[in-house]
Amino acid sequence: MNQRTVRSFVRRSGRQTPAQQRALLELWPRYGVPNATGLIEFSVLFGRIAPVTLEIGFGNGDHLAARAQAEPERNFLGIEVHRPGIGHLLRSAAAADLANLRVIEQDAVEVLASRIAPDSLDEAQILFPDPWPKKRHHKRRLIQPEFVALLANRLRIGGRLHLATDWEPYAQQMRAVLDGCPQLATATGGHAPLRAATRFERRGLRLGHGVCDLVFERVR
Repeated sequence: MNQRTVRSFVRRSGRQTPAQQRALLELWPRYGVPNATGLIEFSVLFGRIAPVTLEIGFGNGDHLAARAQAEPERNFLGIEVHRPGIGHLLRSAAAADLANLRVIEQDAVEVLASRIAPDSLDEAQILFPDPWPKKRHHKRRLIQPEFVALLANRLRIGGRLHLATDWEPYAQQMRAVLDGCPQLATATGGHAPLRAATRFERRGLRLGHGVCDLVFERVR
């Protein structure tokens, strides 16, 4: 499957609040990473050398902002394409005066392929990606062998990949894909990082869905 032609998301403009619109206008220069070509140098982007966590599809950014505030010794990079969520995160980041957070508004596959260097990430998180439950839409699911191989290549040896979903069939596919990637193995201990429940997780719990966290690490 060609990950460049079959996208895992649909761009929805959504309704931006005036506050989110102001954040996108006023705070993007502080937190946004311009869409460009060439590899991102994390030491330049953050102004320091520190472990880097990447969150793909951060939604409204509450989880990412909370981690950045709780772990000032680590750098956090978020990728999202939905502008209301980006605006929400920018407001949260400014309110907490976060210096260790940056945001990219771009397709994650394109970013990983052309802007993230191999062996450069310490952690990657994808929490509650769209499960695309209908069979005819399964090709749109983000967690596919080609994508996971690319992401694993961008992790350093020992770097961790954390996935979470509340859709059991997708959890089964995730595990099969992760188990099939020779660069990855179940992380020592296998426990997920502490995190606040995301908006999508809370919705799933209200519907009676169980939550599955999968934590793997790069071993070769």
